[in-house]
Amino acid sequence: MLTKRIIPCLDIKEGRTVKGTNFLALRDAGDPVELAVRYCEEGADELVFLDITATTEKRKTLSVLVRQIATHINIPFTVGGGINTVDDVSVLLENGADKISVNTSAVKRPELINELAGQFGSQCVVLAIDAKRIDGCWKVVTHGGRTPTELKAIDWAKEAVDRGAGEILLTSMENDGTKNGFALEITGEISRSVSIPVIASGGAGTLEHFADVFNVARADAALAASIFHFREIPIEDLKRYLREQQIPVRL
Repeated sequence: MLTKRIIPCLDIKEGRTVKGTNFLALRDAGDPVELAVRYCEEGADELVFLDITATTEKRKTLSVLVRQIATHINIPFTVGGGINTVDDVSVLLENGADKISVNTSAVKRPELINELAGQFGSQCVVLAIDAKRIDGCWKVVTHGGRTPTELKAIDWAKEAVDRGAGEILLTSMENDGTKNGFALEITGEISRSVSIPVIASGGAGTLEHFADVFNVARADAALAASIFHFREIPIEDLKRYLREQQIPVRL
């Protein structure tokens, strides 16, 4: 079994790390550079940076802040928010990103996935899927969870693989920030249906939640924010617990 990854997420608004519940009621969680350095020291496997208002504010991702973070860490660094073109990706990679994450822009124009994978390689392209249960079916939502679509999350994940995405970052809007556990059903459905790694996001609140998303939903990585930002679960303690549960992690 491949090593499972633990990934803190920096949701960025106006240059600060923020965290909310169900994508709403945002509160300040600290300086992103300081948090990035701390997570690197604590043993995070990767780091994700999401400029959460770039799309709705119709602007580019904060490349200067990306560079500031990248110069302080030595773990893989994924950046998303406001990415619409090959040129947007070039700027972020030049400023220190290792991978980029696309969401709304790819739903609007799926060919973007093909273009980015063709230009930079699939290993560089992460498709972020924000999913919400609508009429009993997990549907894709865009614009930071504000805009529902008729696109089924499972179908979109499969299409993304065909178009060249190298990884899927799946966030459940239902679970985000609730600390009630990951959305195991849809995470498991997608994990078993695609050939690329799936990162589970949304709902982590206990050590057991991480074990469940790895054992039950077969996720390849688990992403969390507030429990790490506010030191509710230290990454080192989490990894020791997972090792005790026979789940392979890097210590």
